[in-house]
Amino acid sequence: MPRPCIFCSIIAKQLPSAEVYRDSDFIVIMDKYPINTGHALVVPTSHYDNLLAMPAQEVGKLYSIVPAVAKAVVSAVKADGFNVGQNNGIAANQIVPHVHVHIVPRFIDDSPDGKWPLRRVATQQELDELALKIQKLVKLH
Repeated sequence: MPRPCIFCSIIAKQLPSAEVYRDSDFIVIMDKYPINTGHALVVPTSHYDNLLAMPAQEVGKLYSIVPAVAKAVVSAVKADGFNVGQNNGIAANQIVPHVHVHIVPRFIDDSPDGKWPLRRVATQQELDELALKIQKLVKLH
């Protein structure tokens, strides 16, 4: 029996998350294993294993949310920049087989060796506080 999808469980509110935004089509949550403080995920509420399984118009809607969330994240954590990432398949380091877009705030001094900062486990309190801070800054619809 396949394992249940963690994002589908979060969307169904069967698992906790630090929610920034939700509508009928998308949810924005804080990454529990952030690369940097403020690392957020934009996730469609419908399950698609990867971007190629998603209808083109839904992909467009997904990416239309990204700039507003990125702007709020950068402002909330006073980042110097940000990365947007979307992995497809195990070879591309997709850990959860449900489409999601990473918004990773970046700081001038976060990678002195040129490598990505190491992920860590954030506390639920930290994630909830960040989600609230970002939520207040997100301007969607």
